[in-house]
Amino acid sequence: MLTSLAASTVGLITMLVLPTAFFGLSYLALGSLLLVLLLVLSCFGIALGILASALVLRLGPASEWLVWPLPALLSPFACVFYPLSVLPHWMRAVAYALPPAYVFEGMRSVLAGSAPAIAPLAGAVGLSLGYIAVSGYLFGRVYRYAVRTGLLARYSAETVS
Repeated sequence: MLTSLAASTVGLITMLVLPTAFFGLSYLALGSLLLVLLLVLSCFGIALGILASALVLRLGPASEWLVWPLPALLSPFACVFYPLSVLPHWMRAVAYALPPAYVFEGMRSVLAGSAPAIAPLAGAVGLSLGYIAVSGYLFGRVYRYAVRTGLLARYSAETVS
């Protein structure tokens, strides 16, 4: 986990430095809010990672084809490239359940010159932490099931042969 965190930090720093150097983007405009936004995105990413690990543990290594597309399937609802207001109502309902939608809406409002709404961002923090708790619980259940039924030993034996 520490190795993944270190790799993510290096990637994040690279993604912050390169656009600043090449395009003159200033992330300092977001101020200390940037840390909160990054924390929310990181926590949601951790929750997705735990859920993906649980799926692979439960369904086997061949289920990676199901796990890799998860971020791409969620991206239309995260409002990265367009505001939440342009989504159809049914997509908006899904977006309200995803913390990245609040993050990118908050970023958009700051870059447009207005103050970010604190309540939705606090809700996004709560959602992210809640998703970590739920995915951790699901992973624990799947792990206990895998140990009890011998799935863990079977998956290990498959990689040896």
